[in-house]
Amino acid sequence: MNRKWLFWIPVLVWMGVIFYSSSQPYQEQDMRPDIMKYVNAEFVKEHFSWVSIDYGGGTPISIVNKGVDGFIEFFIRKGAHFTVFGILGALSYFALLRCGFKRKQVFWLSLLLVAMYASMDEIHQSFTGDRTPMWQDSVLDTCGGITGILISRFVWKRKRS
Repeated sequence: MNRKWLFWIPVLVWMGVIFYSSSQPYQEQDMRPDIMKYVNAEFVKEHFSWVSIDYGGGTPISIVNKGVDGFIEFFIRKGAHFTVFGILGALSYFALLRCGFKRKQVFWLSLLLVAMYASMDEIHQSFTGDRTPMWQDSVLDTCGGITGILISRFVWKRKRS
């Protein structure tokens, strides 16, 4: 009996985790109150007040515009985007590889899967209260996916040799 479909279970579960996370309004994911419990605001202001990032065409991300808590939360949230889709890229790479596709096909198919899911995730967020869909997040998610795929490819090559 062919059980190659079993390799897709972790991919589907992880997609479910992403979907669930995107279903939550921002208020349920707001980390700002907790951030200030663990961060020395003066240290952050002293060392990072020069940082200003234009992300999404709105108000630049800076301590002046977001406050210390909002500034740190921005980097945590974007790091989470990158990491979560990196994991999706790795899981899809291994699932496709185990299903018998050639490595070059596996790279492109897993990249396509990640990019499509990143786009669908942003569309899904447009239907979620207090969430802002951004094409920049899809690009960031896809970059995370590529990183996960490349790491998986490297690990698989080392394992095989």
